[in-house]
Amino acid sequence: MREHLHAEWTKLRTLAGTGWLLLTIVVLTVAVSVAASAVVSCTPRGCGYDPAKIGLFGVQVSQAVVAILAVSAITSEYGTGMIRLTLTAMPRRTGVLAAKAIILAGLTLVAGSVAVLASALAARRILLDHGFPAETLLLTSGPMLRAAVGSVLYLALIALFSLGVATAVRDSAAAVGVVLGLLYLFPALILMIADDDWQRLLWQISPMNAGLAIQATTNLAGLPLSPWAGLSVLAAWATAALLGGGLLLRMRDA
Repeated sequence: MREHLHAEWTKLRTLAGTGWLLLTIVVLTVAVSVAASAVVSCTPRGCGYDPAKIGLFGVQVSQAVVAILAVSAITSEYGTGMIRLTLTAMPRRTGVLAAKAIILAGLTLVAGSVAVLASALAARRILLDHGFPAETLLLTSGPMLRAAVGSVLYLALIALFSLGVATAVRDSAAAVGVVLGLLYLFPALILMIADDDWQRLLWQISPMNAGLAIQATTNLAGLPLSPWAGLSVLAAWATAALLGGGLLLRMRDA
């Protein structure tokens, strides 16, 4: 596995655009979170917003960049034909995919940690000025800490989910389309359907809606799933995508 990890780290590190995509994840997360924080306020009668969700709103946008990074980690090899050389040098295909997943998850965790911490700190200052109580914005409090750590894990799971889909599809545009479609389709369907039971079901199986429940710090009793249960739904999507992609990688020619 050490050889697999070294090879995949070298390929991803030297892949054109990797550094820029990681930087974009950080910048976009912070910029959108700051913008979202700047347009909300808390009145003396109460706050109608979850401060954690507002302060980390940029995750909903930067996840698309995470998906592009993850997809390019494998489809770039299919596009250039390098995948044949990779599988010739390292015939154990599950080892190749596992190494890609480990390296990709590691990079996403680092970039995500920087992005989430910077977003939380910047948003805290803005939300305090907009009337939000200081006790709801303590970064070391249990709910806020869970929202921050969970948001980093959310981005890492999006990366793994995207890698699995891209391994199965093998085409960059199609893989990105499938991933973003699955992420953003469920929220759109929920808005279009009037039946409460169907809305709840779609919410519970949605990788984005359920996964982002980890950011909730208010009105937890009203959520269809608890925060960690919601993140587990996204983990199930990522696991299924990786298993499916790995199976197809083993069964077919490069």
